[in-house]
Amino acid sequence: MGVDRRTLLAGLSAATLLAPRRARAASVTDGAGRAVPVPARVERVFPAGPPAAIFLYTLAPELLIGWPRANRPEEREFLLPDIGGRPEVGRITGRGNTANLEVVLALKPDLILDVGSVNPTYISLADRVQQQTGIPYALLDGRFEDTPLSYRTLGALIERREQGEGLARNAEDTMKTITQRVGPIPPDRRPRVYYARGPRGLETGLGGSINVETIEFVAQNVAGGTRGGLTNVSIEQVLLWNPDVIITIDQDFAANVSSDPAWAPVAAVRAHRVHLSPKLPFGWVDFPPAVNRLIGLWWLAKILYPDLFPEDLRALTQEFYSRFYHVTPSEAQIDRVLAGRD
Repeated sequence: MGVDRRTLLAGLSAATLLAPRRARAASVTDGAGRAVPVPARVERVFPAGPPAAIFLYTLAPELLIGWPRANRPEEREFLLPDIGGRPEVGRITGRGNTANLEVVLALKPDLILDVGSVNPTYISLADRVQQQTGIPYALLDGRFEDTPLSYRTLGALIERREQGEGLARNAEDTMKTITQRVGPIPPDRRPRVYYARGPRGLETGLGGSINVETIEFVAQNVAGGTRGGLTNVSIEQVLLWNPDVIITIDQDFAANVSSDPAWAPVAAVRAHRVHLSPKLPFGWVDFPPAVNRLIGLWWLAKILYPDLFPEDLRALTQEFYSRFYHVTPSEAQIDRVLAGRD
């Protein structure tokens, strides 16, 4: 049976005696500034949520105990078969946390990994889990710009420094290349983008939301005037914003928006600039907001500034999937990925 975070924290004391003692070799400073003991040996890592699972998979897939949600067949196709098919283990952070603490302990992880917000709530959770179970709990900052640092930190924790450095440099190179080309364009001259979630397209990310970080990296987020996370808006508000481009992760919305009279006046709809984000095996813009956004940044840049980014997106996709997902997709598979459908 799943538990929420409050129940999880309350149950930690009772679970303390179940936790094995571990030898400590050293410590690494995580994304929250916490000193995390480095396990003497890391063979099993429990991901606290989806971003952590993806992050670990890209660096050291063999260490991943399981997935917060079991991957669907169409997702497993783009992952190592034996790893992509590992069982569902639930999650202990975020909305819908479902992992029972005794189940986590029974899986005997050497490390618990979380990637996401480093606010006091998550720091407190990490501290208490680590202190009372004896299992090191690393909390890495999930902000897009911190991806290289998080790879280096995780590499140090699991003794994969060279591999972590390689992925960190790849992330840095991607961000640097795109920043250098877009940088000369004044922020107020960049395309005005609306991020549409849900079948009606009326959920979006406010300014600074982790869900729209890559959009704000290269463009203006029309909802960015207010800081926050995800929020629901009205069609009247979208009409007032009148975005130049709409990015969506919802296939139904993408298929129906052009024939919906309510959306007809929007500049992006009139100009046929509604783009469905690829999402196999993970979303390119969001869902979850993890390292999968690196290839999505290339996709966004090419959509918004085709003259500045002549690179072949198919080649970039194949290279990214080979390096980060450890699987080289076929031409037919790339077709399906770029179509944005399941």
